[in-house]
Amino acid sequence: MERPFYHRDRFDERLTAYSSRPGWEAVIGYHGEEPIGYVFAVPLSEATAWWSAEKEPLPDEYVREDGARTLALNEILVRRPWRGAHGKGTARALHEELLSQRHEQRVTLLVNPSLSDGRLKAVYESWGYKQIGSQQPFADSPVFATMMRDPLHL
Repeated sequence: MERPFYHRDRFDERLTAYSSRPGWEAVIGYHGEEPIGYVFAVPLSEATAWWSAEKEPLPDEYVREDGARTLALNEILVRRPWRGAHGKGTARALHEELLSQRHEQRVTLLVNPSLSDGRLKAVYESWGYKQIGSQQPFADSPVFATMMRDPLHL
């Protein structure tokens, strides 16, 4: 949270932009009345800039979007008591619930490969994601691993 890209104001800017786009959806998990985590995503439009920050450009056919081809998973967060082995799959359950209602062909996400000494990236790989590139979408953001899960429903 001390780095500018992760500051609350920057998160709010990104959330406002994502949530204003057609097809944006969020799932919030609860334990009783207590919120324990969330995930949100939005389909990539024809005019998306998602692929423009790739360090090595991907083939045109691979990055061509039509608003229904690729879902971009923008954020997933689970509160500490529900993370890891103690969480009994909370993050994955939220993720799969979101995807279960979607009709896109594939889902992409960005992950900071240095977080948790690479363990977070390994979690996504265990969910069926594969790294397809790397990008730095904002001047103050880290270089993220670009990951894709295809098909969306495994």
